[in-house]
Amino acid sequence: MTSGPITPPVAAPHTAPLAAKKPHRREHHNDVYIDDYEWLRDKDSPEVLAHLEAENSYTMARTQNQEPLRQQIFDEIKSRTQETDLSVPVRRGNYWYYTRTVEGQEYGIHCRAPINDQGDWAAPLISGDQIGLAGEQILLDDNVEAEGHDFFSLGSFDLSDDGTQLLYAVDIEGDERYTIRIRTIATGENLPDTIPNTSAGALFDPSGRYLFYTTVDDAWRPDTVWRHEIGAARDTDTSIFHEPDERFWVGVGITRSRKFLVIEAGSSVTTESWLLDASDPTGDFTVVWPRHDNTEYDVEHAIIDGEDRLLIVHNGGGAVNFELVSVAARDPQGTQRMLLPHDPQIRLESVDAFADFLVVEYRRDGLTRLAIDRHDAKGLTELEFDEPLFAVGSAGNPEWTQPTIRFGFTSFVTPSTVYDLVVATGERRLLKQQPVLGGYDPTLYEQRREWATAKDGTRVPISLVYRRDLVTPGTPAPTLLYGYGSYEHSIDPGFGIARLSLLDRGMIFAIAHVRGGGELGRTWYETGKTLTKRNTFTDFVSCARHVIDAGFTTPDQLVAEGGSAGGLLMGAVANLAPELFAGILAEVPFVDALTSILDPSLPLTVIEWDEWGDPLHDAEVYAYMKSYSPVENVRAVAYPLILAVTSLNDTRVLYVEPAKWVAKLREVGADALLKTEMSAGHGGVSGRYSAWHERAFNYAWVLGAAGLNPSESDS
Repeated sequence: MTSGPITPPVAAPHTAPLAAKKPHRREHHNDVYIDDYEWLRDKDSPEVLAHLEAENSYTMARTQNQEPLRQQIFDEIKSRTQETDLSVPVRRGNYWYYTRTVEGQEYGIHCRAPINDQGDWAAPLISGDQIGLAGEQILLDDNVEAEGHDFFSLGSFDLSDDGTQLLYAVDIEGDERYTIRIRTIATGENLPDTIPNTSAGALFDPSGRYLFYTTVDDAWRPDTVWRHEIGAARDTDTSIFHEPDERFWVGVGITRSRKFLVIEAGSSVTTESWLLDASDPTGDFTVVWPRHDNTEYDVEHAIIDGEDRLLIVHNGGGAVNFELVSVAARDPQGTQRMLLPHDPQIRLESVDAFADFLVVEYRRDGLTRLAIDRHDAKGLTELEFDEPLFAVGSAGNPEWTQPTIRFGFTSFVTPSTVYDLVVATGERRLLKQQPVLGGYDPTLYEQRREWATAKDGTRVPISLVYRRDLVTPGTPAPTLLYGYGSYEHSIDPGFGIARLSLLDRGMIFAIAHVRGGGELGRTWYETGKTLTKRNTFTDFVSCARHVIDAGFTTPDQLVAEGGSAGGLLMGAVANLAPELFAGILAEVPFVDALTSILDPSLPLTVIEWDEWGDPLHDAEVYAYMKSYSPVENVRAVAYPLILAVTSLNDTRVLYVEPAKWVAKLREVGADALLKTEMSAGHGGVSGRYSAWHERAFNYAWVLGAAGLNPSESDS
C-alpha cells in the first residue's frame, strides 16, 4: 500500500475516476499476469474508500437525468404493492404463524395467533389489507431490531416445540455472520444466551433444552456444528461435528417427523449425512451413507407400514438425474427398496414425507413439477396446470400429520398464489394470491418459449414475456435478457411486480436458460461447469442472436442482466460479443474469477473448486479460466454501456472484482459505471423500500440503455 497522506480522487461530474495503477505480479504455472488494480482489495484503506465514493459520485452525476424516471418506477412499484399485508398463516402446534408488513415500515413483523378449533385444518383466508388474526402475539418485529442499523438480515428463526421460546439470529453488517439470541415469548425478554459469529440455520432440539448451530472458518465456510445448552455459558458449548475438508460446508436440521436430528456435510458434488435420535440430543450422530466422491444424497424420515424408513434421493450408480430409494432407519446401509428409478428425462429434486403420503418435486421439459404419493395408493399423482410456463413448489408444511399440502404457484403472468391441496380428495383451496394494485390485467401479457441453437447444436430454451398490445413478435422491441447458468441453479418463470414497469413501457423480458443451470437436468449443469464452462457464455450469446434473428429485438435495443455468477456471465459475453448488446447490467458480478479461485484464503474459494476447477494446482484449469475470466480478457473493442452494482460488505463476491473490472474497461475507453452500496452484502440493501429504490435505479438505467430513456445527462 502507499504511504503518506491520502489525496482522494476528485472527479468532475462527467470525468470518470481513474484508479491508480500499482502493478502486482501474479505468477502460476509459468504464466505471469500483472494486475494493476489489486490494491483496491484493501477495503479499510482510505484511498480505496475514497475511490469507491468517487465512483458513486460519478455514477450519480452521469445518471442524474434518470432521477425522474427512477422516482416514477419506485412510485409504480409502491403503488402496485399492498404495503400492509399478511402472509398465509402456517399451522404449527396450537398456533397459526405468519408474517405481516405495515405501510411505511421496511421490514416484516413475525406473529402468531391461537387456533380456536384444533381439529380444523383449513387455513384462514386473508383478504384486503387485513392487519392480523384474532389473539395475535408479536414474536419479533424486525423494524424494532433494525433500529439504528443501516443493514438488517434475519438468518435463523425457530420456535421450541412447546411454543414458549423463540430463537432468532441477525446480521447488521451484510457479511452473513449472525448473532443468536433466545427470547421467552410470554415476557418478550431475551435470555442471557448470546452467540455471535454463527452462520444461518440454528434450531432447537425437540426438548427445547438445547440449540444446535454452525460456525464458519476464516474463509467464511460453515465448518463446525455446536450444541448449546440453554442457560449455560457459551464456552461450555460442545463441538459435535467438525469438517476439516475445505471443499465441504456443514449444516444442521431436523426431520419433519421430529424423529431425527440431521447433520449434512456437502460440496457441490458430494454429500454425507449423519443422524441422531432426537430424543437423545447429547448422543452421538451416526453416518447414513459414507461419502463417496461425486455422489450426492438427501435423507428424509418416513414411517411406512409401521416401520421407520429413510427415503434417500441420490445420484449414485449412474443415476445422473437422481433416483429415490428407501432403507431401514436402523440399518441405512442395508437392503434398498427402489421407489422411483432413474429417468433420463426427469430430474428428481426432492421428496417430503408426511404421516400418510409423500410429496415429490422434479423437473420435466425445463419446468418444475409437483406430485403426491399416498401410502394407500399406487404411483404418483402429478398436479396439472394450464399455463405454458410456470413454477410450482411445496412450502409451509411443518406438521407431520397434516391432511393437506401447502404449495405455491406462479408464472410470468400469474402473481404468486398459495393453495392448500386436500390430499384425500384432490381439492385445491385457493388461500391467497399476491395482490397487484392498480387494476392489473393478466390477459394483457403473453408468455412463450423459444429455442436457440448453440454453437455445438444444442437447443437452449428461452422464456419470454411481454405486453400483447405493445409488442408484436417480428417487430423489434427493447429487450432485457437475463441469465445465470451456474451451480445447477434454475431461473424459473415467476411474477415480478417491479418488472411490470418494464413490460408496460413496451419492453420484452426474457430468460436464457443456459447450460450450467439445472433447468434441463443434471447433464445440463455438468456441461456448463469446470472445463465446459464456456458453454454457459456461448449459450447466452446464441440466445441473444436468436432473439435478434427472430425479430424480437435489435442489438441497439438489447440489454443483458446477470448477478453473482450471472455477473461472470455478463463479463464474459461483454468480451465475447459486445456488438450484440446496447447495455449490460452486472449485479455483484464475479468478474475477477481466476484471481479469487486461485486464493484459498478468500471466502468460500476452496468450496468453489468443484464448480470451476482448481487453477491453483491444475495448469489446464488455470489456462481455461484465464481464457474467459472477464478482467483478464478486456480488449480494445466497442463495448456496450455497462453498469456494475456491488456491495462493500459482500463476502461471496468481493466488491474489488467489479471495481477492477470497471478500471480495466476504462483503459480501453468503455463507458462503464460502478455503483457500490457502502452498507450492504451479497443480496444488496436491506429493507423493502430501499430494495425498491435499488431496483428502480437499475431499471431506469436498463430502459435508458435500450433507448427508452436517455442513459446519461448531457447537461
